[in-house]
Amino acid sequence: MRFCLFLTLASVSCFAADADKLLSVDHFVTVTSTAPAIKGQPAKIYAREVVLTSTTKRPQIAADHVVVFIHGAGTPAEVSFDVGYQDYSWMAFLAKEGFDVFAVDMTGYGRSSRPAPMNDPCNLSKEQQATFVPALTPAPCSPSRAEAISDVGSDWNDINAVVDHVRSLRKVDKVSLVAWSLGGPRAGGYAAQHPEKINRMVLLAPAYNRAGPATQPAGPGRGAIMTTQSKSEFMANWDRQVGCTDQYEPAMAEATWREMVASDTDGSKWGTGVRRAPSVATWGWNQAVVAKTTIPTLMVAGVHDKQVNPTAVHNLYTDIGSTKKVFIDLACSSHNAMWEKNHLLLFRASLEWLTKETVNGKDQAELKLGY
Repeated sequence: MRFCLFLTLASVSCFAADADKLLSVDHFVTVTSTAPAIKGQPAKIYAREVVLTSTTKRPQIAADHVVVFIHGAGTPAEVSFDVGYQDYSWMAFLAKEGFDVFAVDMTGYGRSSRPAPMNDPCNLSKEQQATFVPALTPAPCSPSRAEAISDVGSDWNDINAVVDHVRSLRKVDKVSLVAWSLGGPRAGGYAAQHPEKINRMVLLAPAYNRAGPATQPAGPGRGAIMTTQSKSEFMANWDRQVGCTDQYEPAMAEATWREMVASDTDGSKWGTGVRRAPSVATWGWNQAVVAKTTIPTLMVAGVHDKQVNPTAVHNLYTDIGSTKKVFIDLACSSHNAMWEKNHLLLFRASLEWLTKETVNGKDQAELKLGY
């Protein structure tokens, strides 16, 4: 059974309870968008909450037990962190430990507002058009929009709206952030601007570039303003990162893809079904910015990751200014470590970090797990 509540003028929440007493709550937070495609317009930002009923009955939830998850370049947060297959939901794992966890979709992803240019397949690269657009319109076709749909600046605006919503809802001054891939500059850049709102960070395969731009590059970006991924592309990208036996379960991959397509009802009708995402330019999270970051941060790299080089993650560990920092080299893991055989090692490490600011009792270390 599902229930909906009008919590404030800015948000609506719906929730359902499962047999394990976990609540799944849907929040829609209204924000004045700064995304280039809908700048100045109201947008709905979706955030999923997962929490035990017993946790919600506490008079006060400790700040170190309130977490916001932030997704990467292509996969919305509810799929990245809450796949409903066996024990692979990172959100459910923390919720069962007494955390109140939220996962936010940026503009253009999942159930958040999707600007109209995302509905035009002509805004894809000509190479991507050629794979499925002929069923919709003659390919190749010219784009209807040349400027970006969103960027890291508008992502920070979306994150801030949800963080403030969560802080108000749970009556805490700070929350912790857990992020994956492009979620690194999203979360890390946001935290650099708002350290007063952030308690701790956990960054899985963060897309860190020491020499990245400090400010927004001038002029329009180049290339297609959005991307798609089909099931065959999703699986091929994963399989090229397999480096050990039984690294992932085929049934888990199927469950993940089903939820991926379900998160994009329009994209599911393109060709054989795809998930769509804006192409997002990033800035404001380079070596100079990171050096000033004092927030306790756990960084994790899968040894077989071919999307974010583990060396880049180690560079972040070297550069970050926090005195409490741990780098984990995670065995038998790809960019998709939270969906693979060593996911519980990752989840347990994040639990210890979020509660104690240590992993294996250490608050500053380079560790190998799963070897």
